[in-house]
Amino acid sequence: MLRRHALSCVLLMFIFWLGVAYQSLASQENGEPDEDFVAYLSFETEDLRAFYAARDGRLVWQHSESVAAFAAALNTLQSDGLNVADYQPGAIMARYRQLQTPYTTASDRLRFELSLSRILLTALTHLQRGKVDPYQIDPQWEIPIMARPLDYPGISEAVDAQRFEQAFSLARPYPAPYQRLRAGLAYYRNIQMEGGWPQLPQRRQSLRPGDVDADVPLLRQRLAMIGGADLQNDMPAGKPEEQTANLLGYDEALVEAVRLFQQHHLLETDGIVGQQTRDALNVTVGERIDQIRANMERARWLLHGEASSFILVDIAGYRISYFRPSGEIWRSRIVVGQPYRSTPSLRSEITHLTVNPTWTVPPTIYREDSLPKIRDDIDYLYRQNMSVLDLRGQRLDPQQIDWWNPGSIMLRQGPGPMNALGQLVLRFPNNHLVYLHDTPAQALFGRQQRAFSSGCIRVQGIAELAQLLFDDTDTAADVNALIATGDTRNINLRRTMPVILHYWTVHPGEDGELVFRPDIYQKDARLQKALDQPLESQGWFEFNHWTPGESESGPPADVPVPMAGQ
Repeated sequence: MLRRHALSCVLLMFIFWLGVAYQSLASQENGEPDEDFVAYLSFETEDLRAFYAARDGRLVWQHSESVAAFAAALNTLQSDGLNVADYQPGAIMARYRQLQTPYTTASDRLRFELSLSRILLTALTHLQRGKVDPYQIDPQWEIPIMARPLDYPGISEAVDAQRFEQAFSLARPYPAPYQRLRAGLAYYRNIQMEGGWPQLPQRRQSLRPGDVDADVPLLRQRLAMIGGADLQNDMPAGKPEEQTANLLGYDEALVEAVRLFQQHHLLETDGIVGQQTRDALNVTVGERIDQIRANMERARWLLHGEASSFILVDIAGYRISYFRPSGEIWRSRIVVGQPYRSTPSLRSEITHLTVNPTWTVPPTIYREDSLPKIRDDIDYLYRQNMSVLDLRGQRLDPQQIDWWNPGSIMLRQGPGPMNALGQLVLRFPNNHLVYLHDTPAQALFGRQQRAFSSGCIRVQGIAELAQLLFDDTDTAADVNALIATGDTRNINLRRTMPVILHYWTVHPGEDGELVFRPDIYQKDARLQKALDQPLESQGWFEFNHWTPGESESGPPADVPVPMAGQ
């Protein structure tokens, strides 16, 4: 009985679907929106309903010209670093040709209509907010993706005019860095099409300015391929022996080109081709392309514009910036977490500042760093201005503690110039207990690569940033005067300030060239793998597994209409 009832329900739904299909197509031929089709869309996903609502229920893919133009446009998404195969442009035309048979039903054609619209909306969503879910690949990710809504009326208008690039542009992140990444991707792909660049042989000995070395012509060729055209045109002149010396000589022009390369790869800009510089030179163009693609995906997660002022921490670039709606107004250097104590990616709101802070040593640092030093030398506590406390906050005598079995205690460092947090802390709620702070270890800011902390962000010139925060949040306070008192105080901001901690390994530099940073936390490979994962295996959409015209009554009734998001 139940089986008969179920079959009856399936049959009724199938009859309903066929009725909707025939009525919808008939209405569309008359140029009229179809109420039954709009009603059917109530069973579909929200984005598909919104798209057709913007069109008053009018169908899109009824003519070969629009289908062919759409399939061609999908191929251009490679310029955004996306996997074109995910959108099946070849299958679209093959399926359309299959529909041109006398046995094709209205149901077949309507299913094709919805499949193409799902592909369009999937591509637009990937451009708008990324293909990969960052929460699935980064356990430290805590940045909600706040992409602007899709402009369905604008997209519908562009699609009707077969201006698919315009539709894609409505979804892309609009800040300039994304467009510079797109341009860089095209540039490096051209180099790849020309065969890539040469590899320098591995050597222990560094190449120094003034050296004469057999690697120099290869180095000159390598750097000429990424913008050093003058190097390639710098042909040796003079007698044969002079030509050889000029050809193999590591001259000043080439040294300057190496320094620029080092600057664009976050290396020490000393002009010496040591192991790190040689390794960076030998990264293949294919690897650089994959790195750019991964960072374009990161840009799609984040770069949708902030309406107000905010602070941006560029983790892999070791820099912090303060933005007002008019643009960047302040920038400085930072020290971030070591690879095994990495700084997380997150978004929060700075709520208050601590002036002349104390520092309670976190359990991990206490266990792994402080305790071994105390066991080796008890005077370490006095040199670091540290007190020993029980869990109630009562002071204990360090000399009376068995440091091989200390029990439940805490270490707290008093305020002062040697405090690990320096003289100022900017605090914001987060699950990782990280914050922005001053530091007594100012010399580390002079390093090119600065992953030395236990996860928190040390900021060079943090007092300037704090004063900007006070001024922009109407918090009446003088940072330097507060520090000069020596007193520990918490100062609440009258308005909170957004702060974003994000991780880019490629970013446009000041001169417009791309800067490639070391992947200090080894995040690129996992993102690249997820980006290249075929879309079908993720189940976001797929074409129906049936051939149009299989029967006069259309596809089998038990084949569901595929939904975006299933």
